[in-house]
Amino acid sequence: MQKITTYLWFDHQAEEAATFYTSLFAGSRVVGIQPGPDGGAMMVTFELAGQRYLALNGGPAHTFNEAISLLVDCESQEEVDELWGRLTEGGEEGRCGWLKDRYGLSWQIIPRELPELLSHPDPEVAGKVAQAMMGMSKIDVRALRDAAKS
Repeated sequence: MQKITTYLWFDHQAEEAATFYTSLFAGSRVVGIQPGPDGGAMMVTFELAGQRYLALNGGPAHTFNEAISLLVDCESQEEVDELWGRLTEGGEEGRCGWLKDRYGLSWQIIPRELPELLSHPDPEVAGKVAQAMMGMSKIDVRALRDAAKS
């Protein structure tokens, strides 16, 4: 069992969110559903790519904000595009690879190449990449590479 588990508070959509999230990532699954007093899901345990999460149907008292986000290390632009498209359905695009999904949870959909380009040994190159990124919603790897070469 992992020592630290992320605990997510939903109004009433914990099972729906867990099912949606597990459909996005290989190696993901709903592990268990604990019923509440009304017979519906109260607590949902699920894994995303091997990382365990707990989702609670806790009511509207607390909502998500950008103070916490889930960062996804994407291997390719295709993976960025796929996740961005699915997670923004019913949600909203942010800046610099950030978005909020339909449940209000913030995500960072980051291509693996972005941190590499941002930590380029030439500060001028890294600065051009950072400037290009600041103008983006969904991260565009080709545009970052072009900025690095300019």
